[in-house]
Amino acid sequence: MIKHALLFAILLVAPSIAVTQTPSTATSAGEQQPVGLLSAALTEKLLPPSVLYKGQQAPVQSRNSGAIRYADGSLLIVSLVDSSGYSTGVREKYQFFLYTERTVSFGDKSLPPGFYGAGFLANNTLVVTDVSGRDLITTPTTVDSAMKRPRPLQIVASPDAGTLRLYLGRSFVTLPSAKN
Repeated sequence: MIKHALLFAILLVAPSIAVTQTPSTATSAGEQQPVGLLSAALTEKLLPPSVLYKGQQAPVQSRNSGAIRYADGSLLIVSLVDSSGYSTGVREKYQFFLYTERTVSFGDKSLPPGFYGAGFLANNTLVVTDVSGRDLITTPTTVDSAMKRPRPLQIVASPDAGTLRLYLGRSFVTLPSAKN
C-alpha cells in the first residue's frame, strides 16, 4: 500500500520537475523515420505541452515550431514559448526552447546535446542559455530583408546547399543539413 502511494506521489510530482514530455524517436519494428525537416503534424507530436525554465513552466506554441531529424536519427526541436510570466530581462533572452540530441554549431561555437532557452536579441544576436538562464552561446544573426512573409519562428531550407536556417521573424542562424 505504501509503495503504491509513493509511486502515485512521484507520478503527480514528476511532470513539474522537468519537461512534461520528452521527445521520442521510438518506432515500431521496421518503421522508417523521415529525415530532414519534419512536417507540422510530426513536429507537434514531438512537442511537450510546456517546458521548465528558471523554475517556471512556459506553455509551448506548437504553431510556431520546427523540427529536424538528422540522418543518424537524432532530433533538433525548437518552439516559441509563452514567457509572459517571466521578468522583462528573461523574456528578452528566452523566446523559444531548443532541444537537441546532437552537437549543433552556431558559427564557430558548439552546443552539446541538451535542452536550452534561446532568443534573438535586438542587436542581431542569438543567445542560447542553459535552463537556469546562464548564457552559453552568443553569436551574430543575419537579417533576410528579402523574406516575403516572415513567421514568428520557423526552420527552412537555405538557398546555400547543405544547410538549413532557423528564423525568428526575418533574422536567422544557419543549422547543418539533416543529411550531415
